[in-house]
Amino acid sequence: QVQLRESGGGSVQAGGSLRLSCAASGATSSRFCMGWFRQAPGKEREGLATFFGVGGVVYADSVKGRFSISQDNGKDTLYLQMNHLKPDDAATYYCAARAFAFGTPCTPKRISDFTYWGQGTQVTVSS
Repeated sequence: QVQLRESGGGSVQAGGSLRLSCAASGATSSRFCMGWFRQAPGKEREGLATFFGVGGVVYADSVKGRFSISQDNGKDTLYLQMNHLKPDDAATYYCAARAFAFGTPCTPKRISDFTYWGQGTQVTVSS
């Protein structure tokens, strides 16, 4: 049973930083593609970054250079470090996971592939 729980959301001024955490039980990185996604009101869910081991990190163009995805050594917490935040980054942020499958790349573009989702954490960015 995979369970995901996000934390670390909050309010920040534009240009500021936040670090989101995702406590993941039952989903070790050696078998699961992990990712961060967000959804703003009235918009579609957007893939931000995915993690499948240290060499398997993929970022969406919208956050490349500003956001960084990582996992702790114990492999039970996924992080999203968000720097230089903009008002457009305001959204509910979700952690998600799916079992790795050969031939199916671990990428934030394949949102529908992800089968396990957390409840989300809210991020507000004021200008």
